[in-house]
Amino acid sequence: MDDRGGWRLAIGDAERRDSIKRLGTTRVRRRPLAVDSCAAATPERDPTTGFFVRSVGPRLVARLFVEADRTRGTLFALWLDLDRFRQVNDSFGYAEADAVIARIAERIRSVVGVRRTLLRVGSDEFVVLLPALDAPSVERIAGQLLVVVDQPMPLGSILFRPAVSIGIAARSSTDDPLSLLERADRAMMEAKRQGGNRFVVKAAEPPRGASGAQLAREELEVESILHGALENGGLELHYQPLLRPDGSLEAVEALMRCSVAGRAVSPQQFIPVAEKTGLIVRLGEWSLLQSTRCAARLRCQGCRAKVAVNVSRAQLTSPSFLSVLHAALICADVPPAGIELELTESLFMDASPIVQANLRGARAAGVGLAIDDFGTGYSSLSNLKDLPATKLKFDRAFISELPADRRAFAILRAITRLAGELGMLVVAEGIETVEQLAAAKAAGVDATQGFLHARPMPEEALLEWLRAR
Repeated sequence: MDDRGGWRLAIGDAERRDSIKRLGTTRVRRRPLAVDSCAAATPERDPTTGFFVRSVGPRLVARLFVEADRTRGTLFALWLDLDRFRQVNDSFGYAEADAVIARIAERIRSVVGVRRTLLRVGSDEFVVLLPALDAPSVERIAGQLLVVVDQPMPLGSILFRPAVSIGIAARSSTDDPLSLLERADRAMMEAKRQGGNRFVVKAAEPPRGASGAQLAREELEVESILHGALENGGLELHYQPLLRPDGSLEAVEALMRCSVAGRAVSPQQFIPVAEKTGLIVRLGEWSLLQSTRCAARLRCQGCRAKVAVNVSRAQLTSPSFLSVLHAALICADVPPAGIELELTESLFMDASPIVQANLRGARAAGVGLAIDDFGTGYSSLSNLKDLPATKLKFDRAFISELPADRRAFAILRAITRLAGELGMLVVAEGIETVEQLAAAKAAGVDATQGFLHARPMPEEALLEWLRAR
């Protein structure tokens, strides 16, 4: 997941490379510098937004590095780039474009707060520096930025809907100020490549040298294994049951496994490589076809439980997604209600037209939509009421606090009641103990999933498991 842009090392872009060199040699002043982005314009601040200007960025990041070291805290950089903003410049001129930029800056400030470190690093590019937060909180802020920036604003005689692509990078032990910003920049460009109006998190990169080369080689090996698995049958789906409180089967979740020539590759290894190489679309289509066939076999056995299959962002941004979905249902002769698509909260909130069209199309066809890992992303009541979901799956990290954490129990019970009013089922994931199961049932959840019931198993083992019940 990398590309070029803003603070980026663009191949053949001499101006960008020279800019980075100038940034790298910026002199660090010793006098204190406030980070209130609402301060009046100075030579260090952009007059349109009130944000710090690009040239002082490395100094501010270096200062936050020192503070993070002192407190052993975290530091995240968010790189924001407005989508298709050149059209505003070309159509309405720079004066009107500056007015739009000023309003966008106010929206950014309204989400992150006036005391955060904010920079304007290009005509329509900004950096937000967030210290002392955890990753879920930062992703939640990024999600709020997507929603707030997207609100319409008058522009000439039209109502303009701005959109933004966001790259997120967390400081690692190997980062210097420039490398952190460059990584956030590359993540933003990856968000652009995926269609814009979304955020992408860029993982820490290994140091250059042997470890980096070794990682690259391992990724190439995994990619080769995936190609071989797709061509020669090295993929398999395992299924994990979701049980209702009375013990009946609500659904089974399909989980992909990969093994070639006796070597098994974990999903934690092959899924990131598949996403990076684009193979995730082929894997997702294969998984969808196999899941519908499993649903057909379950129905032949008299079991009407749904088969839930995970769907990636790359699949939902494909114009052919609905065609593949309908073809899988027709080939397996399974009604749409026999399949359920599991998606992350961020995908439900993705405002790109193709994603929303695919979600609406799937739901209109009668296919269920489940929010996976609920409670770790955008979870807000204002969003929940508008989602086309039919099921919420509470993340295992949340459920693991039960039954000791009474606050966690109260939240689970309240959301379960609210979801019921909205016509959604609630599933508690990660049930591993009898006590957790009892707490989940007491909270009123509609189904539970976890090792206490059964581990993921191949299809034949699943059918045998069902016959033995």
